[in-house]
Amino acid sequence: MPDDRLIVALDVQNVIAGLELVKQLDTAVSFYKIGLGMLTSGGLALANELKGEYGKRIFLDLKLFDIGATIEAAVKGISKFDIDFLTVHGDPSVVTAAKNGAAGSNLKILAVTILTSLDRKDLDASMIKNGDIKDLVSERASRAFEAGADGVIASPQECISIRDLPNSKNKLIITPGIRPVGTEFGDQKRVSTPREAILNGADHIVVGRPIVNAKNKKLAAVKILDDIRQL
Repeated sequence: MPDDRLIVALDVQNVIAGLELVKQLDTAVSFYKIGLGMLTSGGLALANELKGEYGKRIFLDLKLFDIGATIEAAVKGISKFDIDFLTVHGDPSVVTAAKNGAAGSNLKILAVTILTSLDRKDLDASMIKNGDIKDLVSERASRAFEAGADGVIASPQECISIRDLPNSKNKLIITPGIRPVGTEFGDQKRVSTPREAILNGADHIVVGRPIVNAKNKKLAAVKILDDIRQL
């Protein structure tokens, strides 16, 4: 049975390339992430195909951010598709509106805390309040949980502190910024290995380039799965 703790990011050029990647990974991978880059080239159609014809789970990573009424309307529309996870920014008002829009569906709303491509210097440039990133992520996670989020997106380095939050019980933690030993960080700054992320409390890890750019993509995915299954 496939291990859905691994979510593969379909960060490829188009829907055709995305479908080809899914076929290459075959039964090894059961969960896929579709982001903004793919959305504008038929991502929702691909999501429907992967759900209906291939039986895959789908994580729609849109990081929605807008006024409450717009968020609620957008999520209500998305909830009509058979999507498993959807990301919104972790601001409480956005999370609450998204949960309202998802009412009556099985869609899980995941709140983005602080992007794994950012460090303290980036936050300073964006005039984000002072403080250690780990503390800020935990605070945003706690507020998102209070607003009704089903889970959060955070780097593997913050999983432990989020798990320690009193209101994190039964909440999901999904971690991007996953880099197997020996792979390049790319534009990610707060990273860890798959094993470290799961040990720290992640429910799902999101892996893109280490699999997408591998010569043998299925083997790369299987190695990651074997690593976390030994825990």
